[in-house]
Amino acid sequence: MGPLNGIRVVEFTGIGPGPMAAMLLADLGASVIRIDRPAAAEAAGRGQVPHMSAGRPVIGADLKSEAGLRTARELVAAADVLLEGFRPGVMERLGLGPDECLQANPGLVYARMTGWGQDGPLAHRAGHDMNYIALNGALHSFGRAGQAPLPPANLVGDFGGGTMFVVTGILSALVERQRSGRGQVVDAAMVDGSALLMSMVYEDRDRGAWSDERGTNYLDTGAPWYDVYECADGRHVSVGCIEPRFYAAFLDGLGLADADLPDQWDRDRWPELRARFAAVLRTRTRAEWAEVFGDTDACVQPILSMAEAPDHPHVRARGSVVRKGDRVFPGPAPRFSRTPGRTTRDPDFAAPSLEDTLKEWGVSSP
Repeated sequence: MGPLNGIRVVEFTGIGPGPMAAMLLADLGASVIRIDRPAAAEAAGRGQVPHMSAGRPVIGADLKSEAGLRTARELVAAADVLLEGFRPGVMERLGLGPDECLQANPGLVYARMTGWGQDGPLAHRAGHDMNYIALNGALHSFGRAGQAPLPPANLVGDFGGGTMFVVTGILSALVERQRSGRGQVVDAAMVDGSALLMSMVYEDRDRGAWSDERGTNYLDTGAPWYDVYECADGRHVSVGCIEPRFYAAFLDGLGLADADLPDQWDRDRWPELRARFAAVLRTRTRAEWAEVFGDTDACVQPILSMAEAPDHPHVRARGSVVRKGDRVFPGPAPRFSRTPGRTTRDPDFAAPSLEDTLKEWGVSSP
């Protein structure tokens, strides 16, 4: 049933990191009801479900109407968690702000996720993932030497700095509620969370082990033994052999164990090392290098596409990425020994009906 079985979450519809947070809570066993516009709820009934919103019952409510607000308030009163991702002040203007909701439900965990946070000069400004990571040093760090910063999709700001931190905040507040009996507001900002993800890099910078010059450091493609390389077939492998014993295994696999090479940490000669590695790795295909390094600790792995990933033996054994028919989707994470989670994107997942969920919550149908 999942470790969050019995926890009730009311999700106010949003995009990106908000639905993913609700998705994770549902995967962990929470009962989640999404409040959406009536037209969107009707579309969901026809199978037209937004990204990462499958497997959760949706209720249509016009929050600008008294009937819609009444429905929302009834759900909030019965919930353990409220999750919203509007700009600051929107929920207050609707009469659904923290003061009103916590007065009606003192044990409520009121989780707010935004890009800029609930306060600060940019709190009311629009933004997207790359904007949030642009101001905290993260985006500047991605890219090769001499090239412009490279946005890492929306993994760092939206989902790393946003989703994962609002879920952490929700779970922490639920644990604290067991002691105090009281709910509280969780202010999760993507600019904050993605900055915290940079903790190790900022520590390295403070002790002189990291430079603001992009693509010159040991984890940002500056080091030749932490980079990606093209193979004979135009495909690529990842090389990440930082520690001496892993580096030695890498050199052995390349046939360079006895070669006259520069020291691993001689930064001035990294270009020379890179050229030697690149030349050797271009002599075999990706599959051939995967075979060479398959049973070693050289920290070399083939770079697979999303279409290829489900068929890798380890990924398949773990169920990290699953293929069912024409569907490919990630499996549940993390794993639990007694209360396993589920994957609500699985086409075989039996989503709870809205009627059954409302009955379980003790809320009358609108």
